[in-house]
Amino acid sequence: MSTLVEWSDTDAAGHHHNSSILRWVEACEVRLYRQLGLLEHFPSMPRVQQVVNYTSKLWFGQEVTTTVRIQAVGRTSITFEFDVYGEEFDGAARVRAAHGAFTSVHVLPAETRATPWPDDILELVAPHRVSPAAV
Repeated sequence: MSTLVEWSDTDAAGHHHNSSILRWVEACEVRLYRQLGLLEHFPSMPRVQQVVNYTSKLWFGQEVTTTVRIQAVGRTSITFEFDVYGEEFDGAARVRAAHGAFTSVHVLPAETRATPWPDDILELVAPHRVSPAAV
């Protein structure tokens, strides 16, 4: 997913505010859910953990590319990994501005604890899991 760093995405230091990364990742996550046919399940998939590593600054007007991928699927959770890149800008090369992971769990509306994923959701996400890296 591509977008531009808007004025409202910047802070007093003149570069992106850390919360902008989270908004771009969430927007990309919704697109992924839509592509996988999971959008109707979104309210039952609250985020329970998020880790963000900020590695470079992004500037007003710079194009940003965000990717979100399924990393692991557990009995009640799905862990996603993401990257946010700042594209070439003002003579500077493309750079990874942030990366990290977040985990969502399946919680039915009447429940207060995580519950196992229904088979239909597992079938939708299984082909999109990232293959483990060789060590």
